[in-house]
Order: sequence, then structure tokens, then C-alpha cells
Amino acid sequence: MTDLKAYLEDRRATIDAALERVLPPESTPPVNIHRAMRYSVLAPGKRLRPVLVIAGAEAVGGRAADVLDTACALELIHAYSLIHDDLPAMDDDDYRRGRLTSHKVFGEAVAILAGDALLTLAFRLAADNAARVAAPAIVGAVVTEIADAAGTGGMVGGQVVDIESEGKTISADMLDYIHLHKTAALIRAALRVGALLGGGRP
Repeated sequence: MTDLKAYLEDRRATIDAALERVLPPESTPPVNIHRAMRYSVLAPGKRLRPVLVIAGAEAVGGRAADVLDTACALELIHAYSLIHDDLPAMDDDDYRRGRLTSHKVFGEAVAILAGDALLTLAFRLAADNAARVAAPAIVGAVVTEIADAAGTGGMVGGQVVDIESEGKTISADMLDYIHLHKTAALIRAALRVGALLGGGRP
């Protein structure tokens, strides 16, 4: 267990430094949206999805350095989903990770746009990373894997069903559907794209 704890702490530190690097500086115009992006992404967190990207690569003999931007991409997608999930139109949460949610600090409009910008930046990072370290066919496979996991066949689809199920009694199968799509799809994608970029066979 100590070895696992040390592994997670080491990878989280590496990921936190990389997130600081890939996010636009607060001083770059338009300043407010860059502040909002950094506010949500750099809040303390487990960094589970990016750690799994690295673990997937290392499991097939790859290096963390070769998948770091894609690891960041998965964290940006996760952060964007939390920003939007906290909005009044969805969960209407005031706090996330022990501090005010993005829309409470920056307003709803900027929070929505910050989420949009994080999703866009995530695909840029993943595509550029794959193009640097993998064959063209793998680039497409990585982008498709992430898009499928984040879209209506994955995270977004699970969120829709979760919203539509609010206040209702749902079956165990429906609950499984929500968990498998809203949460597990992106976790599975993290491992798969890490392995693809690390040299594993599709």
C-alpha cells in the first residue's frame, strides 16, 4: 500500500506541474476566462483520470513523459464536466472541493464558457500529443476514444439520464447505466488512451 501511495503522490505532483504549464496564464487576455479555467482545474483533487492515463502507458512499457499532455486533457474534460454539473440548471451547487463553485465566483456565463474552453483545449492537447508520439492511425483512435467517452455515448449521456431520473425511483439497471456512462466511461478511456500512446496494440 505504501508503494501505491508513493506512486499516486508522485504522479499527482507531475500532473499538477503539467496542468500549470498547459493552461493559459491568468495574465493572457481574455483574463477572466483564463482565471476561471485555472480556478477549477488547479483546485486540489485526486487526479484519478490523468494518473490512469500514465498507468495505462507504463503498463505496456511506455513513459509518463510521452503521455502527459493527454493525461492533462482527461483532467480538463473532468473539470469542464464539474463546472457545468454545478450550474443552477443542473445540480446548482455552491461549493466544490471545499470552495465556491466556478459560477459563484465568475458568474454563470463565464463558467459555461470556461467549461467549453477546457473541453476544446483538451482535444487540442490530446491530438497534438498523439501526433508527436504515435502513428497517424493511433492519433485518430485516441481522439475517437476520448470523444466517445465524453459524448452522448458516455459521460454526457449518463448525465442526461441522471438529470431525467431526478426524483424518480429507478431500476438497478438504470443506475448501472448512469454510473457506467457518467463516470466509468472516461475512466476506461483514460486507461485505453494511455495504453495506445504507450505502444500497446489497439
